[in-house]
Amino acid sequence: MTRPTQTLPMLAALALALLQVPGRADADQVTILAGDLPPMVNADGTGREAEVITSVMERCGHSVTFEIQPFTRHWKSYESGKGDGVATVPLGMPLPGHQSDTYIQYQNGVSSLADSGGHYGDLSALSGKSVIAFMGASEIIPGLKAAVPSFQSYKEIADQIGQSRMIFGQRVDAVIGDGMIFAEYNRQLREQSDLMFDPNQDVTFQAIFAPSDYGMNFRSEALTADFNRCYAEAKADGSLDAINKKWADRFRETLGTQYLGY
Repeated sequence: MTRPTQTLPMLAALALALLQVPGRADADQVTILAGDLPPMVNADGTGREAEVITSVMERCGHSVTFEIQPFTRHWKSYESGKGDGVATVPLGMPLPGHQSDTYIQYQNGVSSLADSGGHYGDLSALSGKSVIAFMGASEIIPGLKAAVPSFQSYKEIADQIGQSRMIFGQRVDAVIGDGMIFAEYNRQLREQSDLMFDPNQDVTFQAIFAPSDYGMNFRSEALTADFNRCYAEAKADGSLDAINKKWADRFRETLGTQYLGY
């Protein structure tokens, strides 16, 4: 039988060993800076990407509070010292802290009115067409900058609901951007009244570009390791696929099966 005087040192040694286990962060409240980019991250902290982040962090025992800012400004705020982590970081982007593995993918492609009869299987199919895209698209999407001179016209605009206005108003032939984001702004547009065009026209999305990978940046190396570990577990058991499919289902009429295969 173990004597009481022997038990206490053994318990102390065990407690010390547990404290020294590497690669795990203490469970705590984590503030994540995220860009306001519906339906990936909505202003109220919901959304496809927000749900993925929350699910992974809670699996690790962490609670998440999102601080939502205009997209790209959230990177600058993190760089200035705000928050414990920052979302939607292009892989390799030089930000403080430690970058996680890829946890979310966006799917850029070409959206157009179904009745236009356009089938844009690659960039060459847009030759002679009027095209709009999100700001910075030509610097981000491989091959786009080289293809632009073949377009009838090309413009990048930051107002993404404005892109929906232009396609429904038949002022452009095609929109280049993430299919789910485009579909969400179409949904928002349908809630508006006194429009000079029909926002219920059918649109199609064709995923002609490779998916874009994004990681998280955390100030804590242990928190980064936690996130990677719990992400891998959630991916393996199908939890993350279920979240992504649920969000793709909301926009199935536009996306078909083109959005990352969901």
